[in-house]
Amino acid sequence: MPTIPGPGTGRRRFLTAAATALGSTALGQLAGAGPAGAVEETARTAPAPDRTAAAPAEPPVPDGAFSLGVASGDPLPDGVVLWTRLAPDLLNGGGMPDTAFTVHWQIAEDARFRRVVGWGTVLAEPALGHSVHVDVRGLRPHRDHWYRFRVGRQLSPVGRTRTAPPAHAEGRLRLALASCQNWQHGWFTPYADMADQDVDAVLFVGDYIYESAPSATAVRRHEGAGEPYSLVQYRNRYAQYRSDPDLLRMHAEAPWIVTFDDHEVDNDFAGEIPQDPDRQPRDAFVARLTAAYQAFYEHMPVRATAVPSGPHIRAHRRLDFGRLARLQVLDTRQYRSDQATSQEGARSPLLTMLGAEQKRWMLEGLRRSPARWNLIGSQIMMAETDLLVGEGKQWFYDAWDGYQVERDELLGEFAAVRNPVVLSGDRHLTMVSDLRRDFGDPSSQVVGAEFVGTSISANGDQDQEAFRAEWDPRRPDNPHWKLLDAHRGYHLFDIHRNGIDAQVRTVDTVRQPRATAGTLARLRVENGRPGVEPA
Repeated sequence: MPTIPGPGTGRRRFLTAAATALGSTALGQLAGAGPAGAVEETARTAPAPDRTAAAPAEPPVPDGAFSLGVASGDPLPDGVVLWTRLAPDLLNGGGMPDTAFTVHWQIAEDARFRRVVGWGTVLAEPALGHSVHVDVRGLRPHRDHWYRFRVGRQLSPVGRTRTAPPAHAEGRLRLALASCQNWQHGWFTPYADMADQDVDAVLFVGDYIYESAPSATAVRRHEGAGEPYSLVQYRNRYAQYRSDPDLLRMHAEAPWIVTFDDHEVDNDFAGEIPQDPDRQPRDAFVARLTAAYQAFYEHMPVRATAVPSGPHIRAHRRLDFGRLARLQVLDTRQYRSDQATSQEGARSPLLTMLGAEQKRWMLEGLRRSPARWNLIGSQIMMAETDLLVGEGKQWFYDAWDGYQVERDELLGEFAAVRNPVVLSGDRHLTMVSDLRRDFGDPSSQVVGAEFVGTSISANGDQDQEAFRAEWDPRRPDNPHWKLLDAHRGYHLFDIHRNGIDAQVRTVDTVRQPRATAGTLARLRVENGRPGVEPA
């Protein structure tokens, strides 16, 4: 029987950890979690278990319990979230008996687990899909750690993670930006290259799954018979995506910082308004939101602050990487007004993307930031996209262009912020831009830079000539664009005191499970000089 041994003598540090809870009230959730929304959380020592009481016998665990692998996320200087989900039958709700199971976990400072620094047990509850979230604290900063789980006689794969730098450090940070992985459009081959880059963290800004129905012409067909609406259907969709070998590997290579966009629920939804309210009554859509947010939590390495409460979830949060970088992850779906349908509507001061509370939170984080670089994870593009060639404007109303008053207010704030850089997704394109104070005036002040990362697989292997024929004529109307491309891949950032060196990493295909990767372009943002230039 495989065992996870206790720590050896030499370094004995008890770390805070606990299990996921039953239901959305989060009772018994991760010990050490602070108040909702807190990032700087105070660790609490978990009480020792009562070993005098006999534990009830658990049924046998079906083979393949760790088929979804392991993951870690939201790194802090002293901690990280460890994740797994017991799911031996991926596309049938997970296939676990309807009872809780004791899962053992262990974390070490070496890959052979000779320097164990944390261990414990946690309950995998059926109410949360037998997912496990362990919020480990007491770790040393800016250091690699290895972790694993055991349930019954089964041992999980080993994952590697990395804690954030200490509070006053200002060294280097290597960050990968990813988004938009559509199972039906191709394999997730960019992750094979990402796994070789030794990143400190992955920022995933949305569209982890796609809710679309199965397509007979797809590269890989979605499971099920239609779109997901129930919790079991969303669980099956996530499990299918998690079975991609390159995604499975990348989750085990580095901590992820994850948020959602629309396709984790319903295309272009806004708050509690679906894309097609005539077909999805409010009560039905609220039930769909509830299922989708719970499935998101069950499959992501996030803290207990993200445990959903019905159709609500706390996704926006702040992570600091020493004094080098502050990352504010936004939620541009839950609190937004319904999309405008005209240019006049897009300019309405009544529309909000962030909601009043989140906007105050974001501005406070910018104004009080001690960091050299202020990074903003935004699911959707902030820079203008004028689709109309020549006179006039035509916008995507689902993006920040559809919420112009609030967008312009934020850009005004950027003028007084140290090195703001927005990291976005959604477009299935690489779109790198200067952020200008007023996009109606091409000579207005540049206040920041934006990197819209291309998709992992959404849009598949695009016809590059057709793309150029459509988009190149628009470039004179969008002089703030610095790079525009339609290959699949991700962005890689080396962040240091003097600048950000960015690579656009792309692959030659996502139609096959293997691909060749390379650097399409290199760009740079200079410290103290807003905007982005080719390197």
